[in-house]
Amino acid sequence: MKSFVSLSLLSLVLLLGSTCGGDDEKDKPEVFEGETGTILFATQVPVGGLSTIVSSFANHLGSFEAAPRGGDLMIRYPDGELRNLTREAGFGEAAEQQGANAIAVREPSVHWDGNRALFSMAIGAPSEQYQRPQSRWQIYEVTGLAKGETVAISKVPGQPEDFNNVSAVYGSDDAIIFASDRPRNGELHHYPLLDEYESEPSTVGIYRIEPDTQELRLIEHSPSGVFNITVDSVGRIIFTKWDHLQRDQQGDTPGVAQTFEPYTFADESAGAATTTEIEGQETFPEPRSESDPAYDDAIEPHRFNQFFVWEVNQDGTEEETLNHVGRQEWGGSFSEGSFRDDPALTFRAPDLHRGSTIDLPDDGGAFQVRQDPTDKAWYVATIAQEFATGSSGVLVQLEGDPEVNPEDMRVLPLTPWTEEASVPNDTGYFRNPLRQTDGTYLAVHTDASGVLENNGSNTAPDWNYEFRIKVLQADGDRYKAGGTLTQGIERTVRWWSPDELASWSGTLWELDPVEVAPRSRPPFRTKHLPDVEKGVFETAGVDPNELRNWLEERDLALLVSRDVTSRDRNDVQQPYRLKVPGGVSSAGENPGYDIEHIQFFQADYVRSYENLRAGRRVLSRPIHGPDLLSNEGGPEGSAAIGLDGSMAAFVPARRALAWQLVSPQHDPIVRERNWVSFAPGEIRVCAACHGINKADHLGNPEPENAPAALGDLLSRWKEIK
Repeated sequence: MKSFVSLSLLSLVLLLGSTCGGDDEKDKPEVFEGETGTILFATQVPVGGLSTIVSSFANHLGSFEAAPRGGDLMIRYPDGELRNLTREAGFGEAAEQQGANAIAVREPSVHWDGNRALFSMAIGAPSEQYQRPQSRWQIYEVTGLAKGETVAISKVPGQPEDFNNVSAVYGSDDAIIFASDRPRNGELHHYPLLDEYESEPSTVGIYRIEPDTQELRLIEHSPSGVFNITVDSVGRIIFTKWDHLQRDQQGDTPGVAQTFEPYTFADESAGAATTTEIEGQETFPEPRSESDPAYDDAIEPHRFNQFFVWEVNQDGTEEETLNHVGRQEWGGSFSEGSFRDDPALTFRAPDLHRGSTIDLPDDGGAFQVRQDPTDKAWYVATIAQEFATGSSGVLVQLEGDPEVNPEDMRVLPLTPWTEEASVPNDTGYFRNPLRQTDGTYLAVHTDASGVLENNGSNTAPDWNYEFRIKVLQADGDRYKAGGTLTQGIERTVRWWSPDELASWSGTLWELDPVEVAPRSRPPFRTKHLPDVEKGVFETAGVDPNELRNWLEERDLALLVSRDVTSRDRNDVQQPYRLKVPGGVSSAGENPGYDIEHIQFFQADYVRSYENLRAGRRVLSRPIHGPDLLSNEGGPEGSAAIGLDGSMAAFVPARRALAWQLVSPQHDPIVRERNWVSFAPGEIRVCAACHGINKADHLGNPEPENAPAALGDLLSRWKEIK
């Protein structure tokens, strides 16, 4: 229940204090009467719109506008008792007027022993009219979670203090793993980093703080942001990544350039020369608009936008989509065949091999992914649109056991949904699904239908969603929202906006529930060099560990593929009938496409705008830097493809990379659609350029040939080391 108070009713607000009027008792939602586990969660003064705490992207900002102050870190025990942990520890404004001590909290995560937890907290609000204090999300640890214990909250050491640090979890070795908007190497002249879509502020990827030394390390680089980090029972970091590898929609055509006035730096340095020319500044990927000066009517425009589930090891190695599942198996952002005159290329294969019968949407994706503790082969997630629903939508189960082949991985709905995973009008919207150890499902839910909107004003907001944690009830083969976890936590707050005094009074949102319970500590997952490549090292007389050390010292990784002409049978959007002139071919009886080089690109922060906001966005640039071996006769940043279809190359580490297969004339044939990053010293082996799940287009399994290109590279390395 809620009522909203304008400045003209300030005297009435003072009389009411923290109570709320306007709704009858009968309008209150039913409270769950049974037992649940001990639940830690955040409360939040309602807010909506782009770049706020509940947005699908750009949700990491610590400003008062992005996350209104007045919420707390709460814990609920099985008997229904509530404790306000932040208030007990001396954090937050007890008074209605929010000021220097005001807080917002988010995303608690419990330690393996169940006795402590991490969460992020932003502190401070304007205490006087026209003030605009700067506030960042910082990571804190809370102890004293059990009844009768004294709560203590301390700031986690080693984190970057001038940046927003969110979605923190414990690693298997007690490292602190989190997302941050700190630039890759702390380059302040890049800040804030901007995403590849709306050029909104973005996180840069995943960091870790080493448990013994507090050393800060970037372990995954994602130009458009990562969200909702967890560590699963096999030791993988599971997260949602926003994949938006496309040309700059604020600067790729003359019309938009006139509006936003983009300019491009020659390199990432602060004093680099700039140009306002747009033609020739982007060469990868292909144009996304027919208005792009580089548009070619023989090539389908490339637009890409999806929130997908990814995994990476805790040391930053082996980044890929969950189990290497892709859009062809689970849906997402599709495009027509890349070459318009090739009838073999299509939106989707008619004889697709896939276990899932439903698709993730192409205008949003999977958020808030968590492993099911009762069946660890499955994960629960929210399928939400990219805009306007506060990252809420329908709930699903995702099959993700590492032993399940991507072609067999299923998506199963938990709550009712209509075509394209949209929300039925009579179910309300869900987010933050949580399966407890006793099998009970919890989720954040609102009865509202339609988009999240403010029916009031800036000074008297009236948001139509009321996010509350509810126990889900079985309803046939789906689940529906049941009783609420709490009676409702009421609050009245006032704040400077900063020029006007604003007020809100009502039931706080309840977000980000986690169960406080011990869990088995997962292994620290690593990947071993496959036997095939190990044999190549032995033949070349090179110790893999010596090479790893050399690479790590230079912030490099080694990428190896056995046969880039072999592509997974489900991938039909780009050419798959490929051949190396004079060498291996996957073209069968067809003419096919000649490929001779693989060209690598890195995400460089070189694009800014005169008429948008400060900060930099990435553009694709051929990989560059010392110790990268040249490819004589090939395009910049490339490696030669061997006659057996193999390739091997040193590439920059801790930097998002993409690549394309090119013809002998250096024309792009097959382009990568995702940014992927690699760890310093990593030796990453992919049997094929688009990894084979069960078979390639000729029915062949994963290639097993000893990659000749790796032997050639090791011989060259021995000469220069």
